[in-house]
Amino acid sequence: MDRAAIEALLKEVSEGRTDVAQALKRLGNLPYEDLGFAKLDHHRLLRTGMPEVIFAAGKTDAQVASIFARMSQAGGNVLATRASREAFEAVRAQEPKDKEPRAVFHELARAITLTQAPTVPGKGTIGVVCAGTSDLPVAEEAVVTARLMGNTVELIADVGVAGIHRLLAQRDSLRSARVLIVCAGMEGALPTVVGGLVNAPVLAVPTSVGYGASFGGIAALLGMLNTCSPNVSVVNIDNGFGAACMASLINHM
Repeated sequence: MDRAAIEALLKEVSEGRTDVAQALKRLGNLPYEDLGFAKLDHHRLLRTGMPEVIFAAGKTDAQVASIFARMSQAGGNVLATRASREAFEAVRAQEPKDKEPRAVFHELARAITLTQAPTVPGKGTIGVVCAGTSDLPVAEEAVVTARLMGNTVELIADVGVAGIHRLLAQRDSLRSARVLIVCAGMEGALPTVVGGLVNAPVLAVPTSVGYGASFGGIAALLGMLNTCSPNVSVVNIDNGFGAACMASLINHM
């Protein structure tokens, strides 16, 4: 439950439309719901402004589906990251058979979403930029996450520094964004260049794209950490989700 849902419930109690016992039942999952193999933090949105999200990697399809169903029943929007199509099919199998399916699988982003609750809109646009097509899975994870959190998102793809004219052609879009997420592998130079073109925060995401000496994204990570653009900050390798969460917080300030 978010702040608006709790306020609505308290209003129902004060007006006599809901009795105390019913209200207590609806609040019964405070502070979390114990499924045995997982403890669901239903009220993280109330505390932090961001809901709990399911990290599907390492979980069985049945576990993902069970967590997804319980979070859905709590009434908020639901996101599972690093999810397989098999996990999505397990989620769909738990949806009511007499209603239209609501869960959506974003194959490139490897994410499952369910949108059922209103969100507070962000104040501007989040630009998600990626150096090459190989970086798109990480960029799409950021796009899906940021949109689910109520943000307007513009994706700018395949504008790496090896063909820098492609990036410079996007200057108007880059400068109109309130915050930017920039995903790049190889040597990870793109966030530094973008940072030098805009007066907005740039969240750099190193990706595990590149030949052997890129060391699975470590070369890009170290390059981004050593950026000379002071408006650039860095998240972990392939962490499009984390960058989107931070960008959403900035965009809602």
